[in-house]
Amino acid sequence: MGRKILLDKINVPGIKTYEVYRREGGYASVEKALKKMTPDEVVEEVKTSGLRGRGGAGFPAGMKWSFIDKKSGNPRHLVCNADESEPGTFKDRYLMEYIPHLLIEGMITSSYALGANLSYIYIRGEYMWVYKILERAIAEAKAAGFLGKNILGSGYDLELFVQIGGGAYICGEETALIESLEGKRGNPRLKPPFPAVKGLWQNPTVVNNVETIAAVPWIINNSGADYAGIGIGRSTGTKLISASGNIKNQGVYEIELGVSVYEFMNSDEYCGGMQTDRPLKALVPGGSSVPILPANLIYKTAAGEDRLMTYESLSDGGFATGSMLGSGGFIVYDDRACIVRNTWNFSRFYHHESCGQCTPCREGTGWLEKVLHRIENGHGREEDIELLWSIQSKIEGNTICPLGDAASWPVAAAIRHFKDEFEYHIRFPEKVRNRDHFVNEPFEKVKHLVAKQTV
Repeated sequence: MGRKILLDKINVPGIKTYEVYRREGGYASVEKALKKMTPDEVVEEVKTSGLRGRGGAGFPAGMKWSFIDKKSGNPRHLVCNADESEPGTFKDRYLMEYIPHLLIEGMITSSYALGANLSYIYIRGEYMWVYKILERAIAEAKAAGFLGKNILGSGYDLELFVQIGGGAYICGEETALIESLEGKRGNPRLKPPFPAVKGLWQNPTVVNNVETIAAVPWIINNSGADYAGIGIGRSTGTKLISASGNIKNQGVYEIELGVSVYEFMNSDEYCGGMQTDRPLKALVPGGSSVPILPANLIYKTAAGEDRLMTYESLSDGGFATGSMLGSGGFIVYDDRACIVRNTWNFSRFYHHESCGQCTPCREGTGWLEKVLHRIENGHGREEDIELLWSIQSKIEGNTICPLGDAASWPVAAAIRHFKDEFEYHIRFPEKVRNRDHFVNEPFEKVKHLVAKQTV
């Protein structure tokens, strides 16, 4: 059994309440930080831990904290990104719903480290029931003296609020989130200046993901070195994984970074193997925005090494043969899955969620959806595959925020690894017009037709 840091107490009856959470050792990191540590010492512990942002980017959290502008004298803010809108990812919701005080404790300790006296949790609009849970938890923490004026007699003040978003994926990007929090349309900002210098209301701001902030109490209660001792190399600590798709045990799992993909997929402790006796076809390891991997690159890297659940191992080989850990949205497909339809579905999402600010993304995501829809519905043209490749290449790297990349990477990877499926759709339109074409007749049984017609 792997070590549990975030989910260790999640099944304790009544852990949602302050009384039970406190009895189980909750808010100890706040007491330790405020009574025994300076803000800089808290930052140093987080830097030592090697904790990386768990929202997808994987940037070292302590380093991000150290960038915050302390010289200007302007108020500082910590904003928790609870907008969790990445398809395939639901681990932040799980934390907030079942152990909300862990996030509140992390917000207090982290805000103290940054010198922030006004902090926010920005939560996606579809999580209304979770918003109410967080509001109750904040009220309980304030009544117990952990929020408000002069917390624990330390002289440190903090007010914490929950802000509901409008359900826009783009507001998961930190500057778009800040714009939305200010009451404006959620459009990403040009950088620099970065939020650490000019963020919320042009004040120095740090934006971190729910899971990242929830890890801070354990780091402070134990030590950054203890946290760094878990995992492998630069992939330290534990990671929450949202596992879904054609596996026996869907759900949220906490893993020690470094467990092999094979063990995570097949052990009874985690996914439990494939849902049926159907073979594994593909895997999206980090949410819809990361490149899809074919079966032959899931358990082993192109170099023949075991593929591990780490930032480095999953990206081994670059996008040619690797992917990304991302937000941990682990989606498994068996041989009945249609990669073209799956890619089209992702493209529909990114087209819908594009803010429209950048021309390559605004126009390109629409074209990706349109061409993929055409291919999936039996109206594809021979030149469409090259057209898709051209469109995605003109989006990637040419937008203000990463949404353009998120829209282009899945398309590029699908063509790179499953080009013959696209060719099959184009050359045998009468077969793919049946929605269940690969359910009734998996592609492995008909792929010879593509090779035969090519010859």
